[in-house]
Amino acid sequence: MTAAAGRPDWTRRALLAGVGVAAAAGGALWYSRQGAGGGDAPAEMWTQRFTRPEGGELVLAELRGKPLLINFWATWCPPCVKELPEIDRFAKAQAGKLSVVGLAIDGPEPVRLFLKRLPLSFDVGLAALDGTDLARSLGNPAGSLPFTVLLDARGAVAQRKLGETHFDELQGWAAKL
Repeated sequence: MTAAAGRPDWTRRALLAGVGVAAAAGGALWYSRQGAGGGDAPAEMWTQRFTRPEGGELVLAELRGKPLLINFWATWCPPCVKELPEIDRFAKAQAGKLSVVGLAIDGPEPVRLFLKRLPLSFDVGLAALDGTDLARSLGNPAGSLPFTVLLDARGAVAQRKLGETHFDELQGWAAKL
């Protein structure tokens, strides 16, 4: 027995080993949610509709059946703002091959003002906080931004990334479809 803890040394070692195993399992789960995908997009995702900043609706069901890149962003998120031109460039390069959608986790007016300064060629939907729930269902448990998901034509998650992405990375993802 150790005098300080009042427990035998083996008990302390077992406790530390258990904590280590739990930390490794948590790290493996977090790592598995980065990069390569897995699993299908939730069925309810395809029923969602979002108001477009310019008016009208973005209907996700209309995008089903071909590859789809979804980027969750906000005007107040510096890495989001930094990556949007890269995603726009990717959307132009992939036109006709896959669809690109930006879901703004933000209010309508800030998004409209932002898009006047930085027009985007891909579809944008005003997701507000509902978009955070969708991001969680696609593998972003914290609902953090930016978050990008690539779905294949069947609706399976092919890639996902929490954090800023760039053109070459997105091109690499698309090449693997």
